[in-house]
Amino acid sequence: MNDFVAGFLAPWWICGAVLALHALLPARRVPGYVRDPATGTPLRYRLNGPLVLAVTMGGWLAAGWSGLMPWDWLWDHRWPGALGACALGLAVSACFVLTAPATGRGLLADFYLGRRPNPRLFGERVDVKMFLYAYGATMLELNLLSFASHHFLAFPDDPSPGVVLYVVLFTWFVLDYLFLERVHLYTYDLFAERLGFKLGWGCLNWYPYFYAVGLWAVADLPNPGSPAWLLGVSAAVFLAGWTLARGANMQKFAFKRDPAGAFLGLEPRVVSDGERRLLCSGFWGLARHVNYLGEILMATGLALSLGRPELVGPWLYVLYYVVLLGFRERDDDRRCAEKYGALWEEYRAAVPWRIVPRVY
Repeated sequence: MNDFVAGFLAPWWICGAVLALHALLPARRVPGYVRDPATGTPLRYRLNGPLVLAVTMGGWLAAGWSGLMPWDWLWDHRWPGALGACALGLAVSACFVLTAPATGRGLLADFYLGRRPNPRLFGERVDVKMFLYAYGATMLELNLLSFASHHFLAFPDDPSPGVVLYVVLFTWFVLDYLFLERVHLYTYDLFAERLGFKLGWGCLNWYPYFYAVGLWAVADLPNPGSPAWLLGVSAAVFLAGWTLARGANMQKFAFKRDPAGAFLGLEPRVVSDGERRLLCSGFWGLARHVNYLGEILMATGLALSLGRPELVGPWLYVLYYVVLLGFRERDDDRRCAEKYGALWEEYRAAVPWRIVPRVY
């Protein structure tokens, strides 16, 4: 098997291995926010992302230490790997879309947005959307470690501290998601989106390969000699963003599970029409999507950490979040206006800012 074919197929067999681990390893069984339309009861999920990541990382470390696979193998095969992941994403998207009933929006819209809201495999054992997110996080971590390994192998005497910080911060991002993956059951992706190209191709190709775009840009470059203050600022920006994003998502998670319960000692303040309630205090009193500001700040911290602000590559990740979340906020606002009517207008008056408090 030549190098191109091996690299092309790598995402396929890694995805298969992660699927097997996800299906076979022990898991927590928890109820989610989405309800089964047939019974009205919350769907139940098997969650074992941290264990899947640990076993996968153990395999990568064993392969590297034994010499079975070079530490930077995924870096050396990153282009065929990305192409293979693209093909995998297209194949999975087509499989789940073309085998489901049409929604009436047209084939292209269905292919992009999806038809199945909550597909499952092996009975109820694997929720496909949660698996895709767990796989994307695991594959992203493999790429981060392999790309950083290439940098250390290329510059063993003077590696960039920024590369180390970038990987540490991004690994925090991955671990935060996996250890708190139950919270993800209460987010937009899980309860509002269907499985199509956007989610399937996004998790199988875009998430594990594009998110690491900063290292694509700098892994082959020498240490830029970044001052310590820049590294400190980048970490602070990232952590400020993480505080907003994680804090907002945890508050929403707590509110959906217990609308009357306090969060961090603060009683919830809501607008209500007597039947429905919308949270407008704490993080959600700052802006209607202050969590999106947190995501953008985290991306900014990651771009700054590499110490090369003049390069376009690391800033593509920031630009992606600005565009994605800007459009998503508008779509969510429209959807909520249709759903809640006058209550949403009252909520807008109580929380006038969309993403950035007192700015936008």
